[in-house]
Amino acid sequence: MGGTESTGAGGTVGDRELRVSDAEREHVGQLLQRAVGMGMLSLGEFTERMDTALAAKTRGELNAVLIDLPGVRLVGQPAAPRPGFVRPAPVLRKPVPAPPGNVIRSRLSGVTRKGPWQVPPVLRLNNWFSGVTLDFTEAVMSTQVVEVHVDDYFGSVNLIVPAEATVDLNGLDLLGSSINNKVRTGPPLGPLHIVVHGQLRFGTVTAKHRFVTHWRRFLGH
Repeated sequence: MGGTESTGAGGTVGDRELRVSDAEREHVGQLLQRAVGMGMLSLGEFTERMDTALAAKTRGELNAVLIDLPGVRLVGQPAAPRPGFVRPAPVLRKPVPAPPGNVIRSRLSGVTRKGPWQVPPVLRLNNWFSGVTLDFTEAVMSTQVVEVHVDDYFGSVNLIVPAEATVDLNGLDLLGSSINNKVRTGPPLGPLHIVVHGQLRFGTVTAKHRFVTHWRRFLGH
């Protein structure tokens, strides 16, 4: 007769074997990025540990990239209470999902939006080790001004815009990254003005026209 296999004491799964979510992986990525800024990790170590964090399935695997960093609270570890402090009971709140179509989220992937795609007034990019291309030349716009919020690691963002469009990249916070704006910054006098802000770590952002637009200008059309 077969028995029920279990892990941990009392037939329960131990903390190290608990599955981790994408939100926990992203939190660890932010801690690693902070460690780079403080000089505790080199860029090579950061890349290696980010690869491990992205592939981690359990808390034990995820915490392995943080274990030697001082002052970092591990995933699933509660903060130490102050003397005399009574921790209140948690209040469960139903998470509010982001509006559909407003978030582009990828991991180790390539994402392209082109053709007559619907562009929301606010578009959020959250990508790790990915390339994102947004082609606005045939897109269906709901507003003249589109806000693009970037929160990317080791990625590239390419914005392809119509000839009359303007793109403002001045609101980006860069870490080991570069921007290349090949179109007018403003003022927003045409049918489309894109404002890009947020954080980009070790990546690139490029705003440009279609290749045919440059040829038409060169030929005087």
